[in-house]
Amino acid sequence: MAVHFTFPHFPSLSCSPNTFRTSSTWHRFPWKIKAQMTAGESEIQSEKRGAAVLWFKHDLRIDDHPGLLAASDHSSLVPLYVFDHRIVSRFSDEMLEMLIIALEDLRNSLRSQGSNLMVRLGNAENVIRNLAKQVNATHLYAEEEVEYELRKLIGSVKENLALEMLPFAEGNPNFVLWQTPFYDLKNLKDLPDSYDDFKKLQLPVSLPLPASALPGANEELNWGPIPTFDDVMKFMNKNPCKPKMSWTSIKGKSTETILMNELLKSGENNQKKSSLKYGQRFQEKRANNSVFVTRKGSVVGGGTNTVLNALAAYLRYLEGTARDDWQEVHERVRDAEAREGASFFKLFGPALSLGIVSRRRVHFEAIKYEKERNAGFLSPFGYSAVSVTAAVDGVCSMEWYWLMSLKNQMTDEKNYLVRIWRWKGYLIQYIVAGHEGPATLLVHGFGAFLEHYRDNIHDIAKGGNRVWAITLLGFGKSEKPNIVYTELMWAEFLRDFIIEVIGEPVHIVGNSIGGYFSSILSCFWPALAKSVVLINSAGNVIPGYSLVPFTKERQTSGAAWLGARLLLFYLRLKLRDIVKNCYPTKTERVDDNLVSEMLRASHDPGVVVVLESIFSFNLSLPLNYLLKDFKDKVLVIQGMKDPLSNSKSKLAMLKEHCDGVVIKTLDAGHCPHDEVPEEVNSVIRQWIVALESKIPVGSSI
Repeated sequence: MAVHFTFPHFPSLSCSPNTFRTSSTWHRFPWKIKAQMTAGESEIQSEKRGAAVLWFKHDLRIDDHPGLLAASDHSSLVPLYVFDHRIVSRFSDEMLEMLIIALEDLRNSLRSQGSNLMVRLGNAENVIRNLAKQVNATHLYAEEEVEYELRKLIGSVKENLALEMLPFAEGNPNFVLWQTPFYDLKNLKDLPDSYDDFKKLQLPVSLPLPASALPGANEELNWGPIPTFDDVMKFMNKNPCKPKMSWTSIKGKSTETILMNELLKSGENNQKKSSLKYGQRFQEKRANNSVFVTRKGSVVGGGTNTVLNALAAYLRYLEGTARDDWQEVHERVRDAEAREGASFFKLFGPALSLGIVSRRRVHFEAIKYEKERNAGFLSPFGYSAVSVTAAVDGVCSMEWYWLMSLKNQMTDEKNYLVRIWRWKGYLIQYIVAGHEGPATLLVHGFGAFLEHYRDNIHDIAKGGNRVWAITLLGFGKSEKPNIVYTELMWAEFLRDFIIEVIGEPVHIVGNSIGGYFSSILSCFWPALAKSVVLINSAGNVIPGYSLVPFTKERQTSGAAWLGARLLLFYLRLKLRDIVKNCYPTKTERVDDNLVSEMLRASHDPGVVVVLESIFSFNLSLPLNYLLKDFKDKVLVIQGMKDPLSNSKSKLAMLKEHCDGVVIKTLDAGHCPHDEVPEEVNSVIRQWIVALESKIPVGSSI
């Protein structure tokens, strides 16, 4: 029978009794939640509904927590955090330190409300099932996720509860997914595709919720200690599915370290000494109320109040301060401001990713400060402080990409399922096709997205391959944060995707600038690439090249700022003609789907920042240097009518200065994979078969 519970509930709560389900609807009636119960059961009074388990993941706070508020209505409540390897393996050492410190603060906050925090190391499915049995839980609350692996984990927990009939009169626990609604959006299906159209709705930002009174903690339960960093690392090392140790170490090597090894030796030693210094001062920093609580000390951490204190200092950056803790924040702002506003996510991004504070709490505090500065007035022409603009724009941008990612995973309009991966806190879209065979990664060019391989993904997979296609950070529907974009950053992005998501070496295929990123990856992390396929790749060939110092650190200029905005205006005006020029033999391939997505992405928050990178690209590392150790493992597919380069001259230089490169020419332009996909797919499939079977590649295609 259907039972309506009347308790403080918010538009982000959806309840599923027996199957894992993601609701795209935020209920119009915020004071009711509907749950399906077993037939013949009598109604339960809403104020005393039995035991609940609240599973913390990336919501490590009691402030502005709709799930905790809903769960507080139960007669008993067990807040739970599980150190599951599928969650914590995604964290860097610094994020893991932040997590442990945040859990200590969360436990103290819960205790101040009369509750406690149960902590376990292990498999989430087993921990939650056993706990549900122990406390006779009727409800399990968990925050809805957008990342594919976490959604998969939530589904597995739900299925595990359903597989074994738990000894409750009410049946298995109801699984309640909750969100923290930033905007008053009633139905996710109403989310416009364009950010410009979304802004026209002028949806108000909802207000954060205060902490609520909680049921008392059951003293008979074993709440468990919060593990140390070493305890967690030992637990992770016992995981049979952990990445190879050599691959884990690969992620610790930046491109600068590899490029300038001799130059950086002294720097690396200094870094070790610096780390030691941070380690020795770790407890001292925490005792002195520093907001930079980790050993590395590069980001804001601690509990909710600590982060909010740092946010208050950040917002008041222009005012100056005599407070030591605020002065420390102001010093870090100056160091982190690689471009205007970039310091916000650099300093607060990890805390937002862990949910130590909510996005709408940050928005609320920023707007409150802006009103304080201006006698309660908000100007329609912008904010009066750069720090307020950075904070508000930062959380609004994060919310847009979160909503768009969630919506895209719910649609059935496409013939593939979009997945989300989180890289350094940013949401990235990718898809997978094929169930067996060698791993292949498709990397698009500048201004494109994974759908640019729309007619390649499944065709290459049908040839006996597993195919991943990814939308790079800053493009398509992937997030476009306010950072300085460089070719080395994008190469490290591809490195981490291969290690964290694919988990094995790949045949990497790159078009245009994506080919250049792929070449950098193969040079600096050769263990990750079986072969490289360059489709009209960017990059030059320089005879007699000798390595010179190279850095990924870039500063934006006024010329780049202006140039990016003029370029964006021109691209929007002439986009279809520009793209058609790159498809000289089959202009009909430049259809509405391709152009409309490019135009849609051009209105996303952060797109101008990405365009600024064009004016600071450093392509001085030539292809003959990057590919020097990949003899007989490089395939160049070149559209000979490429309007962006002299194909004949480039191929001649590649033949002369790149040993063992295989070349295939096609009657196409800059994007032959999309202009003549059947030809390109056939060439790539044959190439992979030849390499995998060790057939001489020159005779195979």
